[in-house]
Amino acid sequence: MEQRIGSSSQPLKGEPVTGAGFDPAFIPGLTGSAAQGEAEDAKPAAEAAEPAEAEGSPVPEESVPEAVDSAESADEPAGEGPVFEAADRRARIVADHKGVRLGLDAEECEFTWPEIAAVETETARFGKRFTVTVHTPDRRWYPIEIEAASRAQFAEWEAGMDAVLDAYFESE
Repeated sequence: MEQRIGSSSQPLKGEPVTGAGFDPAFIPGLTGSAAQGEAEDAKPAAEAAEPAEAEGSPVPEESVPEAVDSAESADEPAGEGPVFEAADRRARIVADHKGVRLGLDAEECEFTWPEIAAVETETARFGKRFTVTVHTPDRRWYPIEIEAASRAQFAEWEAGMDAVLDAYFESE
């Protein structure tokens, strides 16, 4: 008897192939891994310089990142308002005036405050795991678990997350 690995169902003819199984960009807030970014950056410098020279662009490439940095600094300063950060050896969560960023190993996703329907925190009954779940308006949720050094750290993390949510999250 022959066994196959994977789903045996195929899309119907004429039906578009969509979903996170076929296109990871289908999930809002999900960004590519670091390996994808490195593949794009691996182009030779000569190839990257050719389009700028062909267009006759008077702006050198070195000044472009500076312009991006100054545009980001035009936003609200990062030092204002509360910021929540928690991380362990694999996972990281940052919540500030921009929104909520979750990271696990090399994968990251970012949610701006208008993209968030709810943020839920939960502590494990046993153990030292602190779970933060970001819910989106399209009924998707993205949980991440952070391992605390001790259970006493849970109260500090809950207070920090509450301060950020009170300052930036507007419930309707």
